[in-house]
Formats: sequence, structure tokens, C-alpha cells
Amino acid sequence: MNETAGFSDIAELEAQMSRPSEAARRELAALEGDILVLGAGGKIGPTLCRLLKIAAAGRTVAAVSRFKDSEARERLEAAGIRTVAADLLDPSAYAKLPSAENVWFMAGMKFGAGEDEPLTWAMNVYLPALVAAHFPASRLVVFSTGNVYPFTSPNTGGAREDTHPEPLGEYAQSCLGRERIFQYFSARNRTPVVIIRLNYANECRYGIIVDLTRKILAGKPVDLKMGYVNLIWQGDAADYIARAIGLAASPAQFLNVAGPETVSVRNLAREIGRRLGKKVHFKGREAETALLADSRRCLELFGPPRAGLSEMTGWIVDWVAAGKFLLGKPTKFQVRNGRF
Repeated sequence: MNETAGFSDIAELEAQMSRPSEAARRELAALEGDILVLGAGGKIGPTLCRLLKIAAAGRTVAAVSRFKDSEARERLEAAGIRTVAADLLDPSAYAKLPSAENVWFMAGMKFGAGEDEPLTWAMNVYLPALVAAHFPASRLVVFSTGNVYPFTSPNTGGAREDTHPEPLGEYAQSCLGRERIFQYFSARNRTPVVIIRLNYANECRYGIIVDLTRKILAGKPVDLKMGYVNLIWQGDAADYIARAIGLAASPAQFLNVAGPETVSVRNLAREIGRRLGKKVHFKGREAETALLADSRRCLELFGPPRAGLSEMTGWIVDWVAAGKFLLGKPTKFQVRNGRF
């Protein structure tokens, strides 16, 4: 892995992640109609909103969220994005939403799912039904997760889009429920839909590399029971997800968005330790299977990511080691029982 320069502050980080590729600029400039991002206040939402605004020059981009973080809302508005505060679980909220021909759906619940199963199912199944019923004539890009897949051997390259789902635990089961709801409405209303199964987006404030770096800095052992992962820089994930609007169809389509390689957690931790000048301690051994997704279709359609594993590892390790701002949300990627 090569050493790379990092980012000086959040503004520089966010500007880099939201910079669209030339292909995204061409494709989104040709897109007809306005753009709406639902559930835009999460980890990836602001990046995607800014990228869409830049790439789809001259188009209206609106972002909907409860916007608990007022600063995030202000930054979006400063970027020329219209913001709408709404609780998408409330059916009466939909009458106030702007109409749009192109909708990216990002709302959902993962962390805390094991503590409030009814809310998890409401967020991940009931809310999608409200959205799908309200936007029958729009093109929809729907966020899902690779957690719907069964564990696979690292030697196989991961689950493909046609791999039969075997969700483990109520979070993953409810995510499959979300997918089935959008599939149902896509078929019933002929709504063009593409469902994105993401594994795992990383940036300097959040992600698996952040989790590992913090453990190594603290001298804590790295758990190897989930011994292999997929990693992709958040800017590349957002670029692929923006471009995926062109894949929306009825019946609904699926696309894995993940990095090109199966990454060994042991080797990644050792590389992070080398960069930090820290000895790495491990506990446990790699299981024979892991939660992995095969991203070959995405890469064939959209090309390789602009940021490779070495580059994003350098950015993230430098950021965390410098004590800069983190979101404080562990990924819990080591979980093998489906309880988040």
C-alpha cells in the first residue's frame, strides 16, 4: 500500500466525496426531471445529495429527512439543495413532499434494531410501502444492504445479485421485506426500480477502517470472527448509486455496490498498525464464511472505483490518528448472529 495525503477538514472531505465522475456528469445531465432524496440525513445521504446537485446541473434537488442535525441541513442548503423536514412514517407528511421524476430512497433503521423490533419493521417495511404507493410514476433507486445475503466462502467472490437471500436476524429480514415491498409495487404500478445492496461504504468519520484504527490506537484486540469484508470509498459508492438510476426498470432490478476485492481483516489491521507504528493484537480466528457481495456487475457497468483500498486506508488512518471528528457509530461488522 502506498502512503497518501489526507484531508485538512470536513469541508475538504465532503467536497472530495461529493465530486461526481465525468460519466456521472454526462449521465445525470441527460436525466429528465427533478430529483428527490428521501432519508437524506444519514451517513451517505448528504454526500449523495451534493453529488447529484453538481452532476445534474440546473436540476432541482430536494432532500427530505427529520434533520435532527441542523448543521447538516444548513450545509445542504448552502450547496443549493432544497431541504424538507418530514417524518416519513407519518402518512400525512406525503402531501407536503415535492414531486420528482427521480427518487433516491435511503430511509431505514439498523442500529438499535435489536432493541426495538417493531420500529425496525415499521421503518424498513411499512415506510417503504408508503413511499412506493406515493411515487408510482417516478424512477426509484432504493437503498438496501448485503445483509440480506447468506454468508459465503471468501474463495467464491461473494454473493451475486441472483443469489437467493437468506437474511439472518430481524434487521436483515426486515430489509428483505423492504425489497419485496418495492418489488411488489414495481410490478403492480410498473414503477421503474433498482435496489442497491451495499457492502460497506467507508469514509474518514465512519466505517470499518475507522473501527479498526480506533481499536489499534487503543491497544484493543481486533476480533477476527468476521475475517473478510468488502470495502468501498463513500464517494465511489455515491457515484455508483447516482448512476444506478439508469438501471431502474419494472420488474425491479438489483445491483451490488461494493469494492472490487475481498479484503482480509487480518491483513488490513496489520497495514493499519504499520501506518500507525502500533503492534496489532488479535482475538479469535477467521470463520470459514463471511458476509460478502460480488460487485462484478457494478464494475462492468460503471468501471473501477476512483479510490482504491490503499488510498482510502491512508486517508482514514491519517484522519483518525489526528484526532479529527468522528460520527461515533461503530459498524458492528463483526456481528454474525444478525443482532445489531
